[in-house]
Amino acid sequence: MAADEFPGAASQRGVDGPGGTEYHVGVYGWRKRCLYLLVLLLTVILIVNLALTMWILRVMHFNLDGMGHLRMSEDGLRLEGESEFLLPLYAKEIHSRKESPLLMHSARNVTVNARNSDGHVTGRLTVGADALHYEGSRFEITSPQGRPLFVASDDEVVVGADRLRVTGAEGAIFEHSVQTPQIRAEAFKELKLEAPTRSLTMDAPKGVSIRAEAGGLEAMCRTDITLQSTEGSVVLDAARVLLPKLPEGTRGSGGAVGGAGGPVYEVCSCPNGKLYLAEAGPRSTCLEQSGICQ
Repeated sequence: MAADEFPGAASQRGVDGPGGTEYHVGVYGWRKRCLYLLVLLLTVILIVNLALTMWILRVMHFNLDGMGHLRMSEDGLRLEGESEFLLPLYAKEIHSRKESPLLMHSARNVTVNARNSDGHVTGRLTVGADALHYEGSRFEITSPQGRPLFVASDDEVVVGADRLRVTGAEGAIFEHSVQTPQIRAEAFKELKLEAPTRSLTMDAPKGVSIRAEAGGLEAMCRTDITLQSTEGSVVLDAARVLLPKLPEGTRGSGGAVGGAGGPVYEVCSCPNGKLYLAEAGPRSTCLEQSGICQ
């Protein structure tokens, strides 16, 4: 068989067949074109993959120390600049560089969990858009010297600062009793103790001292103010004791004692302790009034 009977043969080799006939074996025709096309396609894919790999290495800043803002050292991993974590981050210790703050941003909230050896959450701190929420058996804030400033637990809340200052416009509201050695207002500010719907009680085993060194002292209530001493006395020690709203009793039968400034009154007391005024006469007119003690 002649060679020109197999045009376009990629590889030809003579093979002796039966009867001395020679056959030519090889890739030719459309098979040859498909083979060349496949080789060309693989070459293009290889070049594209190599270009993409080089582009990724360049964009991600791969180097011998790490990649991008991530640096690997003997102490651990170091991130420079802003980093975003899409999944939970587990680390033994996180700290910022020297003289630089550590900032954590989140579109919703930032949650820090503490777990025990069994994997159970023993403490959770959540910083949200509206509030700071902590879940745990004990919350403590200490000073740089290690002195506790604020401690909160199921049993008690302790404020260890030298001074507790409440700057709210409505003051402080306590639902239950408060134990403190001193309550004092700021300089040039008023101090007000108020119970809008219930009673206000102050107890001390060795006495209660109320002082206003640069102003007056005012006590107001809706019904009665009771000053009671079981073993001692109630002392009103002042240059003047004023009772401006005492009721006035009926004038007595005796002549009233008057002067250039008007009539003179005397203070009378009912058996139930109620005080009233009566015009003074040559003798006491307290027993001659009517309708005040009834």
